[in-house]
Amino acid sequence: MFPDLNLILLRRCLMAIRIKSFGMEIRPLKTMQELKQLDDMVNQFLTGNGITKVISVSDSSTTDDKGETIGLVRVIAYEE
Repeated sequence: MFPDLNLILLRRCLMAIRIKSFGMEIRPLKTMQELKQLDDMVNQFLTGNGITKVISVSDSSTTDDKGETIGLVRVIAYEE
């Protein structure tokens, strides 16, 4: 009925979506440096694995029992 649409849907089904997470400890007065290190770690992973299509990037902080931020988790979804 719609041959072009069927081809697009089939191509989309053949691509694998992967998830990768990265973690970084956050220390007082060093946050900017640690965020740069996290960015570098993620970028190195993407370029080193030839990933060209990132679908989503999400950051979430981790806290201690007092509610203070002690870390950051970055999750990326990408097509392989």
